[in-house]
Parts: sequence; structure tokens; C-alpha cells
Amino acid sequence: MPRKTIKPTNYRWVVCVMLFVATMIAYMDRQVLSLTWKDFIAPQFAWTDADYGVITAFFSITYAVVMLFAGKFIDWRGVKSGYTWAVAIWSLGAMMHAFCGVATCGLLTGEWFVGFDGARETLHDAATVMLPISTVSIYLFMACRLVLGIGQAANFPAAIKATVDYFPKKDRAFATSIFNAGASVGALLAPLSIPLIASHFGWETAFIAVGALGYVWMIVWLLMYKNPQKNSRVNQSEFEYIYQDEDEELTTKGIVDEGPRMSIRKCLTYRQAWAFIVGKLMTDGVWWFFLFWTPAYLSDQYGYSSDSNMGMTLIVVLYLITMLSIAGGYLPTYFVDRYSDKPYTARMKAMFYFSCVQLIGFMAQPLGDVSPWLLVFVIGILGAGHQAWSANIFSMVGDLFPRRAVATVVGLGGCAGGVGSFLVNIGSGSLLSHAEEMGELFTFLSYTGKHAAYMIIFCVCAIAYIIGWTVMKLMVPRYTPVVVKQKKEEMAKKS
Repeated sequence: MPRKTIKPTNYRWVVCVMLFVATMIAYMDRQVLSLTWKDFIAPQFAWTDADYGVITAFFSITYAVVMLFAGKFIDWRGVKSGYTWAVAIWSLGAMMHAFCGVATCGLLTGEWFVGFDGARETLHDAATVMLPISTVSIYLFMACRLVLGIGQAANFPAAIKATVDYFPKKDRAFATSIFNAGASVGALLAPLSIPLIASHFGWETAFIAVGALGYVWMIVWLLMYKNPQKNSRVNQSEFEYIYQDEDEELTTKGIVDEGPRMSIRKCLTYRQAWAFIVGKLMTDGVWWFFLFWTPAYLSDQYGYSSDSNMGMTLIVVLYLITMLSIAGGYLPTYFVDRYSDKPYTARMKAMFYFSCVQLIGFMAQPLGDVSPWLLVFVIGILGAGHQAWSANIFSMVGDLFPRRAVATVVGLGGCAGGVGSFLVNIGSGSLLSHAEEMGELFTFLSYTGKHAAYMIIFCVCAIAYIIGWTVMKLMVPRYTPVVVKQKKEEMAKKS
């Protein structure tokens, strides 16, 4: 039981830092492929934009399907154990990518023990007579993305549940924006390190090096994380601050009402869950488009490869701008403290502002015609707006649902977001390949070819948020938390 002291501890921020690092590693693992495929992997396997789109879309749909169960798994196993399993699986999947070249060589030629360089040379020599090289490699990379997606599907359900356990409602969006900024930092560190590793040591080494970081994090996590009710590093003052939204009589006794268990089917009977699902479906694909396609865009439109100084600088600046999202995460806390808004009201107000910011996406392509720096500035602002939106929409679940249901509902929304991301990635790849084939015959507004395709995608991204927010507001117009009657025996245990 936590001890009473005058000065509260701040161990919740240590937990937040651990969540930040895990999210950073997760996004670095995702970014390795996007930063290496165009300049390193595609020449070896003869991939097209459509091929890459299929691989990224497969990751998205895997992520989406597994999300249905990942949240329930976290609610069942608990944050500590569930998160450990998740990181172990996705780190394995990340490292598996490195062996796709060797596996392709082995399957097609029977030579399995050739090493990375040997596989590259063998496939190069056989490329003119062995047409299945691209097909076989695509399936192998899809298998690796499958394992990566299975593990990473549990990242946000686990992180959000940990945030709900360690932060009061008014601070959750701010805490979420901090650990969610790990996505931006991961995407920032990736272009500074991955292309250099790939160019000096081979693209395979980049996958292994980044994937290994997850296992280092696991050791720290197992040593440091405990539920606040059992954590000796959390004193009574911090405990009461964390659970200030709970029943005061129970909190002073060190007891927290986790709420009743809820099945996926039960969660889907509430409009609050559907509001979250719609919000994720409409907006997650936008972020994933920026994450997976920006390096290719810079290469297509300006000729900057991912390992060029200019290419790396532009990506770094872009993700530095997205760090502004932390301020967006603090905005609901400001509204609560300054105007005494309810947390949910403050959150929806902030999300409306962020959805309006996304409308500048209409200007991305026109400004990109003037300068790549203007394009990067616009995409950076769009990315910051998305991450601020994401921090608040995740925190909305903790506002509306019992603690035991949080990860399950987050998983449902994550599934919808994965479906949206699948549609964006498969659609973007097909659209860009079609535009490239059509050339000047493919037009949209004043643009032709791939320029027109990118303009279409930017327009879709710009309006997605305001549509999502409007539907959410119509479904849950005011703060209406889900209240579920508990069985008598469960209530007796808590009392």
C-alpha cells in the first residue's frame, strides 16, 4: 500500500517516458521500409509503387484485424505482461525483414547460405531469367509485415491503458501527446540513421539494428513498471492525485474501481464506441500516408533520395515541426483549468480546432511547386495537427468508458484506423502507378501525372478530420459516460 507523505512523487512521468520510448521504437521499426525501399530494396527486387503500396496496405490490414483482439488481450493480460509480449513480437518481425533477400535467393535458386551480399549478387545475376523475384520477395516482406503488425497492434491499447492507470482525466491528453510524440521522434531519428546504415552496411543491417532496440526496452520495462496500487515508488499523495476522478472513500484506502468487464460485442452496443471508431477510421490513414509516402514523394517530385543530405534534412525538419503536437495535447488541460470545462467538452473543442488546421492540406501541392521547404512546412503542420487530434481522441475513451474496457475500445478504434490506413495505402499506390502510366493524360485541377495523383490524396486528407469530428459530435453531443451495472459479487469485493 502506498505510504502517506506530504510531497507527492512523480513516478507517473517515468511511466510516460517509457511509453514514449516504446512508441518511438515502434515508429522507427515501421519507417525502416519506407526509407529503404525506393533507393535500396526496389532496385534489388524490381518493385513498383503499386508493389510497395500492397506491402504497406497489408501491414495496415493486419494491424487493423489484430487490433480487434489486441485491446482485449491487454485488458486480459494487464499492461505489464501484455506490452512485453507486444514488443517482443514486433521486434522479431522487424528483424525478420533483413532475411528476405536471403530467403528469396534460397527459394528461387536453392542457395540458402550465401549471406546478404551473396544473395544480392545472386539475384542480380538471375534477374533477367527469373521473373518471380519481385513476386517472391513481395510475399516474404508481407509475411514480415504480418508479424510486425501483430505486435504493434497492441502498442496503443497498452499505452493508453497505462496512461489511464497513471493520470487523471484532465491530464491524459497531455500525457498521451507526450508519449505519442515518440512517433514523431522515431520518424525524426529514422531518416538520420537508417539511410546511413543502409548505405554503409546494407539495408538488411538497418532492420536488425532498429529491431534490436525493442528487446533493450523490454528489460527496462519489466524492471520498472508496476500498477500504481502496487508500486512502492508511488506515494499516497501521488496516488490520490492520479485517481482524483474516482470515489474518494475508496481512493484513500488505496482501492480503485476498475469497472465491469466488457466484451467486444458489448462495447459495440454503445454510440460512444462508434464515435471513436468513426474518428479513427476517417483520420488514421492520413498520418500513415505521410509516414509511408513522404520519402517517396520527395524522391518522385524533387529527386532527393532518402540517403541524400537534402532528403534527410527535409524529413528531419518535417518531423521537428510535428513536435508542436505536444502543445495540442495540453490544450484540453488549459481549457479545464482556465474555463472549468468538463474534460470531454474541452477535448472536443480542441479537436475541432485541430480539424480546421488540417484544411491547409489543400495548399500542400501548390506550395510544393514553389519550394520543397514550403511543402515540408505544410506536411509538418498537418502531422502536428494529426498527432494532437490523436492524443485527444485516444483520451476520449478514458473519459467515457470504465478502466477495464479502455484497451478493448482502443483496439476497436485502432482496427477502424487500420482499415482506413489500408484503403489509403492501397489506393495511393494504385493511383500513383496509374497516374505514372497515363502521364499527361491523367489530370486533376491543373496538375497532370503523379502531381495530379498527389493533389487528389492531399485533398482527401484535408477534409477527413472535419468530417470525422462532425460525425463524432452528432453521435455524442455532450459528455455521456458509459455506465454499466456490475454484478453483486464484484461490488462486494470492492467494498
